Amino acid sequence: MLSKAFWLLGCSIRQWWYRNCQDTIMWNWPNRRFKFKMSKKYGPIFTVYLGAQRLVVLCGYDTVKDALINHAEEFAGRPYTAMGSKVSDKHGILFSTGENWRVMRRFTLSTLRHYGTGRKDIENKITEECDCLLQTVRSYGGKPFNNQTIINSAVANIIVCILRGHRFEYDDPTILKLMNLVNDTVKIMESKMVRLYNSYPSLVGWLPGSHRKVTKYHIEIHNFVRETFTGKQRELDVNNQRNLIDAFLANQQEDKPESTSYFNDKNLGKLVTNLFAAGMETISSTLRWGLLLMMKYPEIQKKVQNEIENVIGSAQPQVENRKEMPYTDAVIHEIQRFGDVVPGSLPHATTTDITFRGYNLPKGTTVIPFLHSALRDKAYFEKPKEFYPGHFLDSEGKFKKNEAFIPFSLGKRSCAGENLAKIEMFLFFTTLLQNFTFKPPSGAKLDLSPAVGIIKSPLPYEICAIPRR
Repeated sequence: MLSKAFWLLGCSIRQWWYRNCQDTIMWNWPNRRFKFKMSKKYGPIFTVYLGAQRLVVLCGYDTVKDALINHAEEFAGRPYTAMGSKVSDKHGILFSTGENWRVMRRFTLSTLRHYGTGRKDIENKITEECDCLLQTVRSYGGKPFNNQTIINSAVANIIVCILRGHRFEYDDPTILKLMNLVNDTVKIMESKMVRLYNSYPSLVGWLPGSHRKVTKYHIEIHNFVRETFTGKQRELDVNNQRNLIDAFLANQQEDKPESTSYFNDKNLGKLVTNLFAAGMETISSTLRWGLLLMMKYPEIQKKVQNEIENVIGSAQPQVENRKEMPYTDAVIHEIQRFGDVVPGSLPHATTTDITFRGYNLPKGTTVIPFLHSALRDKAYFEKPKEFYPGHFLDSEGKFKKNEAFIPFSLGKRSCAGENLAKIEMFLFFTTLLQNFTFKPPSGAKLDLSPAVGIIKSPLPYEICAIPRR
């Protein structure tokens, strides 16, 4: 009876918060328009409070670049949050800080170069995965289907290949379970109860709500990763390292101080979870935005297909084709800019007291580099609110870079898998458009509104893939 009374009390308190705090900064904060309104009123640097939590927001490309490039070390920390502490425990790469983060990032960058972007093998693996994806898409015979699971699986298999050396079938319960756990966690991490928990952990921690599910899902993911990926010590051959996990375990066995301090099982589990979640969700969401936008703008889809025919023909797309395909390259960049899958970036923290553009920021200040404001910066993009590939084309139709294009962030905390993501995007996108024309089901209305979550993915939609050959 007592436990039921506490549960009812918790529900009542939560309902009171929803009724009375619905219009406060805490609830409006994830809304990108709300942040823009704040920046217009208070300038490119302003402070907000989410309960007791103070956040300093950086808006506009120039401000974000100044902080993350010109003061890279000072803005390279991660803030403490109650939920972040639960899911990371200061291990891995995404939420760790200090020397642990430096060692894990150094290892991740070098290993991804070795087993990923630095070898032709990974391009061949992506090409093989493209073929598997094509077969699955063809199996629908041009009828409507939801592409979320198969695209998630295809992208996930590239990360899996780097981690353990082989892929899963798209209907394998192992990969389906892991993807569902990651997807659910991504959605919940932006929920109101999680934000409330981060602001008032001692008050909210015992209440029922989605914040409790995050902990539950995190434990399931960690156990799953340990059983599926990291339980390989008996298989390790130090002289024949085949993947990222082998490389980590080999470092673990070296007679160096950092081998025991940083190359431990906790860091391995968190690192694998970080790479899998970040690599799968961001790239698959961007690809799904791409196909949705191709249905929305069929004339752009046709121009991409024409360029594919002129440059590649019926051959298998290769990364080296990209330099001969300026329009396709511009469209892919514009998909990333418009899709804007990580609009707020993960929060940073100052590593020391710093005076930045006239503002005194004490050590440990939470800082949000608002990437969305850079990708929509009117000073750098002619039509920031529209899907317009011309943002990346010059007057002669050649590809041009735009320095405000920072979907992977900047500086020391930029995405470690950026180069791999670029390869995946080009090969998956060109292969799909080479083989299919994508159309909406008859009578369907295409909604470009994003789903709720820390990753800005498109809402679920159905698509028709009409074979071109």
